[in-house]
Amino acid sequence: MDYYALKYLHMSCAALSGGLFLLRGCWMLFQPARLQQRWVRVAPHIIDTALLASAVTLAVLSGQYPLAQGWLSAKVLALLLYIVLGTVALKRGKTRAVRAGAFTAALACFGYIVAVAVSKQALPF
Repeated sequence: MDYYALKYLHMSCAALSGGLFLLRGCWMLFQPARLQQRWVRVAPHIIDTALLASAVTLAVLSGQYPLAQGWLSAKVLALLLYIVLGTVALKRGKTRAVRAGAFTAALACFGYIVAVAVSKQALPF
């Protein structure tokens, strides 16, 4: 696959992943029963697998690796935080307030990841 096609696949998967997370978070807050739909439980895994596979392939093709590139290390660490916050927001939070706080923090983390990706700077703001 061509590098730019792979890059656009990665960006598309990131947009889909973030948009679906936003939708799921809103449903968690206002219509929790909608989270039980089969496609809502399956689609994120498919999208996120494609997102991760394209990220790893892009890193290999471009020769940019975490720990060697500060901005990429920042993205990976922020991704880990985003995953933890996302699981608290959608599954593990005991109260609605905890879930809402984790959801808000996860969205901020996602925004940071996008800003780092665009700027290729660990401190993009």
